Amino acid sequence: MATWKPAYLIHGDDHGRIAERRAGLRARAEGESGAGGLEVIEGDASTPEAVGLALSAMTFAMGRRFVVVDGAERWKPAEVDTHIIPALANLAPDTTVAFFAREDGRAKVPPALAKAVTKAGGDVVEQATVKLRELPKWVTAEAKRLGIELEPAAAQMLVAQVGERQQRLLRELEKLALEHGPGARLTAEDVTDAAADSAEIQVWGLVDSLVARDRRAVFHAFLELREQGEAVGRLIPLMARRLREVLAIADRLEAGESPAQVKSSTKGSPWALDRRIKEARATDSEALRRAIETLADLELQTRGMSDLDDDTNSIRALGRMAAAR
Repeated sequence: MATWKPAYLIHGDDHGRIAERRAGLRARAEGESGAGGLEVIEGDASTPEAVGLALSAMTFAMGRRFVVVDGAERWKPAEVDTHIIPALANLAPDTTVAFFAREDGRAKVPPALAKAVTKAGGDVVEQATVKLRELPKWVTAEAKRLGIELEPAAAQMLVAQVGERQQRLLRELEKLALEHGPGARLTAEDVTDAAADSAEIQVWGLVDSLVARDRRAVFHAFLELREQGEAVGRLIPLMARRLREVLAIADRLEAGESPAQVKSSTKGSPWALDRRIKEARATDSEALRRAIETLADLELQTRGMSDLDDDTNSIRALGRMAAAR
């Protein structure tokens, strides 16, 4: 049986991780005390006064009582002083309360709540998002915690392929750890191969082939995605987004900006930006615009504006987009 602290405060701007922690705590609480031993206070009902009254109320439930409280980031310091601090100071010994605060901008948990939780013998945990430039370092550290080692290029590759969401990065690291085993040292190629089943990552390869006007690679990538069950309606916006990214860079380069200027003012992994810049320099803005227009026409055709099936329309459109100048 778990050893519970009297109180917990989980706060920060990593809302996804906070949601995971909340779900995990709730599942453990229900497993120990059942649904009758768990009380959830959320939404408009989650006021300091209501929470204070709930914590002070007598209950006749058997076993440990759990109270999960959402929305602590909306509370005012004076309300915490008046209602929450006294309730925590007199918390029943068989009660555990968990406060969750999804911080954003000015919405911050009052410092007094963190102090009160600590004083009551509880834990305060901050779930903060990692800045983009620090993500490869974070990925490397998480990989080490899971028993594997990533080369620097591999960490950058993983961020470039999977994106900035830490939860997704962590899931990919867990998959890599299971596949390669403890002590493995992974290269960028290992990461690319392991993540090759992701449709979005494969779309990047499809767009790379389009920009390079490699018709054979374009058709191969598209057919492979379709064989995996990916719908054309899902692929079109992914392709359009990647093409617009390259177009934005191509426009800036054609306007006279240097690659260094583009990198310094563009959000994204350095490795990915180098690749996008290379692609942009190898093509021209008008060709990319025509490709985006072709995708827009294809989207209309897949919504019932054509007598042909989606695959036929897609292959014709991809052929035009990959045609030589």
